[in-house]
Amino acid sequence: MTTVPRLTITQDNEFWFTAVREGRLEIQRCSDCGTLRHPPGPACPACRSFEWDTVESSRRGTLHSWTIIHHPKDPAFEYPLAVGLIDLDEGIRIVADIAGVDHESLELGMELEVGFAEHAHGEILPQLRKVGDAS
Repeated sequence: MTTVPRLTITQDNEFWFTAVREGRLEIQRCSDCGTLRHPPGPACPACRSFEWDTVESSRRGTLHSWTIIHHPKDPAFEYPLAVGLIDLDEGIRIVADIAGVDHESLELGMELEVGFAEHAHGEILPQLRKVGDAS
């Protein structure tokens, strides 16, 4: 049994989770000033506009930071678990677990791309992988 909570899906982020389930990484963009933002929210942090649309990400970026998690252990994950912060080419950052990369080879600035994997409760979420390994 997992202690991982279910996703909290709201009007502001529903588009993002829908896109992820469809294998796309969508970024929220202000329709007035063009500012990209993540995580999704109701208003632009730059101009306060409530108008927005989305752009599809290339899903590529560079590793900004990471951590290796050993505890507390939850049966929904394999440990040690690498979790990374990636600077996407579009200019925003996202956090996701890192799969298929030896933890000893992780380094700042390494190129990664976003794939998608099933997590707790059967939910699909982004996962960072070596370039060419993402699906």
